Amino acid sequence: KSDPSIKKVDGPATCDKDECKGNPCGMGQTCSDPVQTVGSIGDYTCTCANGVVVTGGVATCETDECATMPSPCGDQQTCEDPNKASNKLHDFECACKSDPSIKKVDGPATCDKDECSSNPCGMGQTCVDPSQSVTSIGDYTCECPNGVKVTGAAATCENDECSAIPSPCGMDQTCTDPNTASNKLHDFECACKSDPSIKKVDGPATCDKDECKGNPCGMGQTCSDPVQTVGSIGDYTCTCANGVVVTGGVATCETDECATMPSPCGDQQTCEDPNKASNKLHDFECACKSDPSIKKVDGPATCDKDECSSNPCGMGQTCVDPSQSVTSIGDYTCECPNGVKVTGAAATCENDECSAIPSPCGMDQTCTD
Repeated sequence: KSDPSIKKVDGPATCDKDECKGNPCGMGQTCSDPVQTVGSIGDYTCTCANGVVVTGGVATCETDECATMPSPCGDQQTCEDPNKASNKLHDFECACKSDPSIKKVDGPATCDKDECSSNPCGMGQTCVDPSQSVTSIGDYTCECPNGVKVTGAAATCENDECSAIPSPCGMDQTCTDPNTASNKLHDFECACKSDPSIKKVDGPATCDKDECKGNPCGMGQTCSDPVQTVGSIGDYTCTCANGVVVTGGVATCETDECATMPSPCGDQQTCEDPNKASNKLHDFECACKSDPSIKKVDGPATCDKDECSSNPCGMGQTCVDPSQSVTSIGDYTCECPNGVKVTGAAATCENDECSAIPSPCGMDQTCTD
């Protein structure tokens, strides 16, 4: 009825249209479409927060972002909105009062500068920047521990680092500070009293050297370095357990591992150390006395063998292997219950079968075995 030209077959036509659905007014304005029909296109209104109303288009709301309280730039900066006669947002500009040339859009500018942050005074001096603004460059002060102050540059403090107690070089080294009349630090030099050519800047030199730390003598020897200075390289000694001493190298200790008591091979085996004229260990050899071909290095060999374990005598006989060694094969004995013994084989035990009761032949027959 609102627009008869809008028709549809087999059902109601779509007559209404809400023009505000496309958000034609933009941010910060209220859109209203009172009729919402296709025949009333352009009758929507855009309303600003300050009450300005425009029909069929975007309103000019005159928004001054700098008018808010507190100011978006803070109290140390000025605020200017170049488009306060429009609805454009986030375009205000902040400028430092201390230096108006320092600006930033949509937020406070960075106006302060702490000149002490770069440590212009150096170590050992105190830096103070009272204003910390970009317009007061060079007003920082450097102050020495003795009270000397300089503005805008490092001070000359006249510091002798070697005068400290205790000395930074220690008791066994001399200390020299080549720049005692300046504020330069960490330039003192330490020199070994035992060898003044050994020096180090800003700390004690390495004068001592214990050559035994690297274990140059190896296992089984005692290392001793009596002097322990870099000027006495090679004066360490290697001492064997038997008293042999060698300076500056490994000693030949002539260690016979078979000479220990008890023997490492035991009393049923021989022991031989092929390198008893050197300090080589764990190379001794054990050999079975019953069979010298059976050997083992660095420990006793396996020499025993029990021939009775395979039951060579059979049922009813007792087997005894007195030696149980691989070199005495066949010395086991087989013993019958009646005392008959045979060595190295099963025994014939002489059994009278006719002595069994009852007789295996019966009462009416004689039995002969």
